[in-house]
Amino acid sequence: MEKLEQIALDLDIEDVKTRLRKGDWGHVQTLLDQANLLISAKAVYDVGYIEEKLEDTVVIEGIRFGSRVLRKNLEDVGRVFPYVVTIGRELEQRADACTDLLERYYLDVIGNVAIGKARTHLEDHLRARFAFGGLSFMSPGSLGDWPIEEQRPLFSILKGAEVSIGVKLTDSFLMIPRKSISGIYFPTEVTFYNCQLCPRPHCEGRKAPYKEDLAKEYGILK
Repeated sequence: MEKLEQIALDLDIEDVKTRLRKGDWGHVQTLLDQANLLISAKAVYDVGYIEEKLEDTVVIEGIRFGSRVLRKNLEDVGRVFPYVVTIGRELEQRADACTDLLERYYLDVIGNVAIGKARTHLEDHLRARFAFGGLSFMSPGSLGDWPIEEQRPLFSILKGAEVSIGVKLTDSFLMIPRKSISGIYFPTEVTFYNCQLCPRPHCEGRKAPYKEDLAKEYGILK
């Protein structure tokens, strides 16, 4: 398992404006200055080899993952990269102690922006180290086809995540610290987004439009 430490994010006001759209920018800047001191972004990943591909299941390093979509995405793939990324506990502790609801909201958005930038750092690292052109990822719980319970087998591959970067998986399959993300990266010629298969409207995190034809192609829409 590989570890990336002290990931420099250097958040600035423009990073946050794209998510907030409007706000008290002076106050937000003050919170950003605080957040840059509190955030401790880290990541772990492993190189996993696919051992078996069944109809709606793949076996990676002896661990079974049940997902029709994941199986289809890995049709021509032999090597994948399970990962966990976090920005640490300090920012969320700062937010939890805050009694001002607007300020807590600002801190939550700052945390979301930070974890997104930390994942981008990991993605850039994987592209450079392994000379990938296209690279996509899937995360347990992001689609009904790959439920949150699949966090358990993912963390069984990344057994050292808690000791290495302080990310613990709870009995309800959530991660602590909360501003942590996990999933599997895999090489692709065309970038895949979970959003393409998710019909949920009004999602501020949407990265691509829903495509009903693609959902039918993946076998999750009859």
